[in-house]
Amino acid sequence: MTASYDKTISQARSNETQKVVDGFNALNTDDKLAWFYFVYEKMGDSITPAAPAAAEPELAPLLLGDYFELSDEQQLDIMRDIVNRKDTEYSRAYGAIKENNQLLVWYAWAVAMGNTVVGLPATYQPAKAINDLLSEIEKLEFDEQISVFRTIAGELGYTDVKPIATQAETGKTTSL
Repeated sequence: MTASYDKTISQARSNETQKVVDGFNALNTDDKLAWFYFVYEKMGDSITPAAPAAAEPELAPLLLGDYFELSDEQQLDIMRDIVNRKDTEYSRAYGAIKENNQLLVWYAWAVAMGNTVVGLPATYQPAKAINDLLSEIEKLEFDEQISVFRTIAGELGYTDVKPIATQAETGKTTSL
């Protein structure tokens, strides 16, 4: 599956996968972050290696390098900005990379949570909606899970890059 430059086109292809994406989108910001953490805690080993040749960590030095040096509060603010698609330096850096690298960013952050990345509070209890979504994603086939993760990851962050208009939209043909 190739990444879509048009962030408005969901990669979640079936009703079941779109239902999970919609459920994620209905969560509040901090519940979305918690969902990412729990997904990677349960399934992280199968998510990121899904396309190992396609992930290029060197394309995200701000997110996979500098980020780890920030305070817990700064890291949490950056995660929230990315989830909320705010126009910030880190959210733009995230929005500029393709879905495979975006998944790699979340994976690296989840692995480092509680160490060099801000962790969940010890008293945190996931909301019912998070547990329900985790159950739904676990029921999906592997390729469906990946399409959900790619869709969600690809919809986050900020970019002002617009998809290139198609011939059908412009009425013009390409020329040399």
